[in-house]
Amino acid sequence: MRVVFGIDVSKASSEVAIWLNGEKVHGYTISNDATGFARLSDDLKTVQQPEIIFEATGVYSRRLQAFLEENGYAYTRLNPLEAKKQLDSLRVRKTDKMDAEKLAQSQFVLNRKPTYIQKEVYQELRDLSRFYQNLTEDIVKTKNRLHKVLQVTFPELESILSTPTGQQYWNLVIAFPCKEMVLELNNDELSNVIRKSTYKRISKKRVEYLSDKLIELAKQSYCAVKKTSPMLEEARYYAQELLRLFERRQVILDNMVALAQPLPEYDILLSIPGIAETTATSIIGELGDIRRFQSANQINAFIGIDLRHYESGNFLAKEHITKRGNPYARKILFKCIHNIASASHTNPCHIADFYEKRKRQSQIASTKPHTIASIHRLIRTMYYLITHNKLYDYTSTQNH
Repeated sequence: MRVVFGIDVSKASSEVAIWLNGEKVHGYTISNDATGFARLSDDLKTVQQPEIIFEATGVYSRRLQAFLEENGYAYTRLNPLEAKKQLDSLRVRKTDKMDAEKLAQSQFVLNRKPTYIQKEVYQELRDLSRFYQNLTEDIVKTKNRLHKVLQVTFPELESILSTPTGQQYWNLVIAFPCKEMVLELNNDELSNVIRKSTYKRISKKRVEYLSDKLIELAKQSYCAVKKTSPMLEEARYYAQELLRLFERRQVILDNMVALAQPLPEYDILLSIPGIAETTATSIIGELGDIRRFQSANQINAFIGIDLRHYESGNFLAKEHITKRGNPYARKILFKCIHNIASASHTNPCHIADFYEKRKRQSQIASTKPHTIASIHRLIRTMYYLITHNKLYDYTSTQNH
């Protein structure tokens, strides 16, 4: 006897369809809360080894997934695109109720395997990774806003340090959002403010250099607003926000590293030249337990860098990546290739060798195709090393 529960998850409620040996026996709506899950639990307890099928709907399906895992039920979680392909031929009309029924009905034909349930640490790392990336996006946006304001109040301040970023720079913006706040101080007062603007010890010579440069930039500047302008407070606000975001992001990174360090793949990823702790923890967070994949090609499909092939008659379309997978992982690995290429000057890597070779042989200016090809090679390398529990060794790659 086979009993299948097809569940279509929405924001606040879910449609449940129960099928027994290919025939529908019951269907109802539950709320996505303790009351609704208790109703579902009562039905699940009446069946031995129920097959539970639902479509991943982002954050909305997380509560159902947590309920099933806490109660020890195996389940099959479908990728939305996979579900669409499987169910489109069965759909005459599309409603939440019909979707739940088709999920259950199709299981008797497709016999989908249960979803691999990863250790909780991988989900926590993914949540932290997304938090880290959101904070990074907020930092970029706030930097852009600060830049626009300073173009009106004190644009020359951006050249006070080698790069207009970092804790000392943002503290200087808070102290001197316009030139008048520099020129109204004497040398001793200016030196004291500069000294307080850094979290590290700073030499007297460095303080004198920054003080002289600030005065020079202030005399050179022409402010577009008065000292009483609200734009000065806006500049201070963005600088303070950057300090807060920067500090918070570092805390998140420290938490990610603490979670990832006990995992064997953490040291393996760090052994690949060009991969530092931020990238290693982000890769683990986005890819999860790599051992659950049957091959490196499955990881390619998971992140959406598998090639789309179209051929009809004598026509052969140019191949492009599908971009149907995890965009966060794709972005991380894309940056990772450039980090590996940069590190290769002092720390050689066969992936960097491959990337540079493709660049030399290419007739096009864009490096995107070479980066994608290098990501394929990086994924194969990571998959082999992690599944065989080996550290990266450049010399061994030269023997193949």
